[in-house]
Amino acid sequence: MKANYKFSNICGTVYQQGNILFTPDGNTLLSPVGNRVSVFDLVNNKSRTLPVENRKNIAAIALSPDGNVLVSVDEDGRALLVNFKRGVVLHHFNFQKPVKDIQFSYDGKFIAVTHDSHVQVWRTPNHLVREFAPFVLHRTYTGHHGDVSSIQWSPDSTCFITTSYDMTARLFTLDPLEGFRPKTFAGHKDAVVGAYFSANGKFIYTISRDGAVFTWTAKDEPDDAEAPQLVSSAFTHSIPRIRWGVHDRHYFNLPHTKVVCTTFHPSSNLLVVGFSSGVFGLWELSSFTNIHTLSISQEKISSVAISPTGEWLAFGARRLGQLLVWEWQSESYILKQQGHYFDMNTLAYAPDGQTIATGGDDSKLKVWSVQNGFCFVTFSEHTAPIMGITFAKHGSVLFSASLDGTVRAFDLVRYRNFRTFTSPSPVQFSSIAVDPSGEVVAAGSTDTFEVFMWSVQTGKLLDILAGHEAPVSTLAFSPTGANQLASGSWDRTIRIWSIFGRSRAVEPLTLSSDVLSIAFRPDGMELGASTLDGQITFFDVRSGKQSNVIDGRKDVSGGRKADDRVAAANSSSTKAFTSLAYTADGSCVLAGGNSKYVCLYDVREGEGVLVKKFQISENLSLDGTQEFLDSRKVNDAGINTDLIDDRGNASDLEDRMDTALPGASRGAGDMSVRKHRQEARTKCVRFSPTGRAWAAASTEGLLIYSLDDTVMFDPFDLTIDLTPQAVLNILAEGEYLKALVLAFRLNEKPIIQQVYERIPRSDIRLVARQMPNVYIPALLRFTSEHLEKSPHLEFDLIWVQTVITAHGRFLRDRSGEHAPVLRAAQKALGDVEGSISRLCDENTSTLQYLIDQSAVKHGLDTDMSSNALDD
Repeated sequence: MKANYKFSNICGTVYQQGNILFTPDGNTLLSPVGNRVSVFDLVNNKSRTLPVENRKNIAAIALSPDGNVLVSVDEDGRALLVNFKRGVVLHHFNFQKPVKDIQFSYDGKFIAVTHDSHVQVWRTPNHLVREFAPFVLHRTYTGHHGDVSSIQWSPDSTCFITTSYDMTARLFTLDPLEGFRPKTFAGHKDAVVGAYFSANGKFIYTISRDGAVFTWTAKDEPDDAEAPQLVSSAFTHSIPRIRWGVHDRHYFNLPHTKVVCTTFHPSSNLLVVGFSSGVFGLWELSSFTNIHTLSISQEKISSVAISPTGEWLAFGARRLGQLLVWEWQSESYILKQQGHYFDMNTLAYAPDGQTIATGGDDSKLKVWSVQNGFCFVTFSEHTAPIMGITFAKHGSVLFSASLDGTVRAFDLVRYRNFRTFTSPSPVQFSSIAVDPSGEVVAAGSTDTFEVFMWSVQTGKLLDILAGHEAPVSTLAFSPTGANQLASGSWDRTIRIWSIFGRSRAVEPLTLSSDVLSIAFRPDGMELGASTLDGQITFFDVRSGKQSNVIDGRKDVSGGRKADDRVAAANSSSTKAFTSLAYTADGSCVLAGGNSKYVCLYDVREGEGVLVKKFQISENLSLDGTQEFLDSRKVNDAGINTDLIDDRGNASDLEDRMDTALPGASRGAGDMSVRKHRQEARTKCVRFSPTGRAWAAASTEGLLIYSLDDTVMFDPFDLTIDLTPQAVLNILAEGEYLKALVLAFRLNEKPIIQQVYERIPRSDIRLVARQMPNVYIPALLRFTSEHLEKSPHLEFDLIWVQTVITAHGRFLRDRSGEHAPVLRAAQKALGDVEGSISRLCDENTSTLQYLIDQSAVKHGLDTDMSSNALDD
């Protein structure tokens, strides 16, 4: 079995903090997710995550105007220079201080970065040349008395305006200008959030946090003869030379509401404002006409962006993890996504491997598409954290167990909750399992230590299985339909129940520690169990004897938390697996726990061999990602500075206030503390039924690791000379594969047909096997059409058989995407089968008639010859 799984996507989280932005073509949205950047293709409805990680959570990102270079800066000011199209890190750089905003100039030659109360301008590195020190400082600009909050370049990239918490904005020129002193725009009564240039350079707009919008323009100076000339002179020098004055003052007049973020679209003069109440507004400047106001979130809007065409508005809400794209002209959502508000507890793959369901502490049940990474349905019927979910083996039914005392069944065709199962007395359910037929659902309780079983058809309680002496932590039905239910408990036993037999036999298996998770091998012959002491124990189900033990304490342990008094190697909190999953062929076991590692073991030969360890995160903002703590972060009092609650230094009152009660945060460890750092841990791991991917419910979201290449490279993209004559020349030389691929690149049916029919029958298998994946759907579609019209029946059938045999896995894993092509092939084969069967029936009847006629004639001839002899 292959073990080279690579990180491919984050599904459960769409936005965490920082700024969101559109690509220059306006079709793609970039969103920071922890220490990674997710890319949402709004036209093709797909998402992906760049395979690069910052050291900590990202605070600001910027994309060059040509879309080639991405700069992502974390909370400490450490930046990554990334080739955006390839997803490759070109350079690491440290700005030394936290960065509030970073902006490329419109010509793409410079990068302006906030640096406390200063602004630094750097020359943009060349993404095509590897340099030792690509970042070159151009100039540092000073003048503000408070931290700079935003930067905006002028359209000609010769000057820029900055805003600050000192309630002013300042205008700087990129290069020194004779007689120029930085202009100060004062008069606001609160911190200035944003400042923008109009498209013609004659107006400057400043917006403060208290909801004031000032319009600045050139002062009228009749005594100065040069002023009109300067204003109307070249655009390059007009902005710095103008004496700016307040032209107009406008106010939003929204009580108890602060302006959090703004953006401006110069060509259409549209100002977009996000407020602390979750409302956004759209105004046209300089007339200050309110076009649109809408409440889109229950929490404050953290970031806002507008597409280059001005049609789409993007919003990010940090506290709820929301990401929205709104088309303001048609008043409709282009994208509306939200992750789990709290931790993600559990996940399950659908039988076809195309969807994943997740349940979280926020009592929400979400279903995600593996292909595009989007959540397409959310169920909110539960009122307490969801602890376990599972799919029925047949049919589109999803079951969930929750601490609210209910087990619910959801129909994924009509998207409704069609069954609710409850116990006679209220209990909390922590685990769930469904038998292979989908007729019986079982759930284990944490307070009565019993296992409840219901009929899915009637919703009635069938039986209550008692015997455990501690909370039931995990359940699993035998996948082969052997009527066996295994339950694991904190009483250090596993019980295997024969639930449908008359004997009601129960076989207890004793272990050395509390049972955390169990899993059946797909053939039902072996049962694996992880315990609190870090061991994975395997039992032969038939004999009930232990067959193998893996001691995984050293494998899973790793990562020291900021408040740990012992080293990572001696910490007991990370030395156990809380989730187990077998691969589809039963050869390997995937295990994850309260640490940053997920381990893959080979269990075929009776000895558990560690095949690979996956580190789910390198984000230093999470606890448990460092093996050794940094002693430089310990102050004179011996306290780690990461543990000091610095919320009192926040600028907004609502950010300074702490309304949480002690113990209100689950998983905080010490229940008396109000605040806790998130830990790097894996609560659930599951393998895809196809075996090509696995998913982990982690602190940062739903991580998907796969063997499939997300980007299909076509080597013929490098071909420049592509004409019909060139294709025919290559075909004449006998290079059939190259000719067929180039014909599909041209996409002209006569050329494709000519090349297709010229390929010898003996070379079909070789050509089909070497065909690049990107052309397989087009080849199968063309073959299906050719099959319906062409007399070359065997030729086309060989093509169809060879393509499906050689590339069947690729088509099956993307069955949702290629469903039309597969349906076309099925229709063509069905039509051919019908035609041949009718022809065979007709031929059979004809042959039978001829045989009968021949027999009759033969009989007549015999009679006539016998009569002649008698005569």
